[in-house]
Amino acid sequence: MEKASVREVALDALMKVEKNQAYSHLLLNTTLNKAGLDKRDSGLLTELVYGTIAHRLTLDYYLEPFLKTSKKREQWVDVLLRLSVYQMVYLDRIPDRAIVHEAVTIAKRRGHKGISGLVNGVLRSIQREGVPSINAIKDHVKRIAVTTSHPEWLVERWMKQYGEETTIAMAQANNEPPEVSIRVNRTKANTEEVRQNLLLEGLEVERSPLLPELALIVKKGNAFTTDAYKNGLFTAQDEASMLVGLLVQADYDMHVLDTCAAPGGKSTHVAESMHNTGLVHSLDLHKHKVKLIDEQANRLQLTNLETRAEDARKLEHLTESSFERVLIDAPCTGFGVIRRKPDIRWSKSKEDVAAIAKVQSAILTNASRFVKAGGLLVYSTCTIEAEENEEQIAQFLTDNPQYELDENAYAALPEQVQAKGRFSSFGLTILPQDFQTDGFFMAPLRKK
Repeated sequence: MEKASVREVALDALMKVEKNQAYSHLLLNTTLNKAGLDKRDSGLLTELVYGTIAHRLTLDYYLEPFLKTSKKREQWVDVLLRLSVYQMVYLDRIPDRAIVHEAVTIAKRRGHKGISGLVNGVLRSIQREGVPSINAIKDHVKRIAVTTSHPEWLVERWMKQYGEETTIAMAQANNEPPEVSIRVNRTKANTEEVRQNLLLEGLEVERSPLLPELALIVKKGNAFTTDAYKNGLFTAQDEASMLVGLLVQADYDMHVLDTCAAPGGKSTHVAESMHNTGLVHSLDLHKHKVKLIDEQANRLQLTNLETRAEDARKLEHLTESSFERVLIDAPCTGFGVIRRKPDIRWSKSKEDVAAIAKVQSAILTNASRFVKAGGLLVYSTCTIEAEENEEQIAQFLTDNPQYELDENAYAALPEQVQAKGRFSSFGLTILPQDFQTDGFFMAPLRKK
């Protein structure tokens, strides 16, 4: 059987995202493992899948005038056209004629003659006439939505929260491919030792400008197939997520509760900060996710971490007021990690924001019972939605006067963040364009 081309593999992956609401980042890992593509083609596949998902709204706008027929098309035809136009508009290293030829070949293989004729006609027309101008869109919000390829409701919502300029900058940052950042396991090595290790294994690695003593940025190569990774010298984590671990300020022999811990990035960071002493109670709702925390802890050789599958809204087996630190990295809409999971913008709705905010509130109210007097409760999310962040904390502080926002805790963060972070009376917001990280929110709450 003829091996599928990289574009055909990309089409299959995109179809799975469309049909099954599969998460692009998880799907891509399994697709890459199965397809057996070489290094160069693996890079191209990632670019094609992420790029086509990220620019979907813009691509549909470009295609619309060339698809005048109202006849119902099969979904794969639209996805193939999007994939092809993405290459024509955004990738300059592939000649248009090659893109058209391959699209027509795939269409012939998958459908009847009429479909390959349609694909050929549409793509050749675009090649000849060029794509329509977005400036022709009269409605201001719609124009921004189509330019940045984000749903209109989301653009409108962010403009109310952050203003137009910040919203555009954030939406543009969401379309930039993220860098791979890794957190060094400082119970085993320092950043320079790990960097040298990875250089010897043939990777290009630099110290993080934001967290030079804790994080490395992988410029070239796959860090997760190296001996350094297998031996537990580091783990994958975004730098904004690492800030949450710093904010917890865990130290020797503490008892820490992490309520929504999977896949274990923050739990293991806290355990490392405690130099493998004390105890981190690392909980998650789902058993299969708890397994991921165990795997991380074992690989990093951390023995001060105890896991359990438990609902953070209940926590029946714990003693109240028994932890110096409680971390709630709450379930959220994830709008801060659109760079890594471009499909989130299409799969979430306004209703999701309100629904998840209720869950967050229940977790926050319940988990706060377990903080010792004088202890610290850290609430964080990987979203930039006020309803899930500042509004959540404002309500909690009103209902729980025994807590207050502890601004002194921010001293644990890098000077850059202290100088440029978006601080309010209810916490710190990091937008993707601020430090080229994921978008995050964090609030350190001290129990009086």
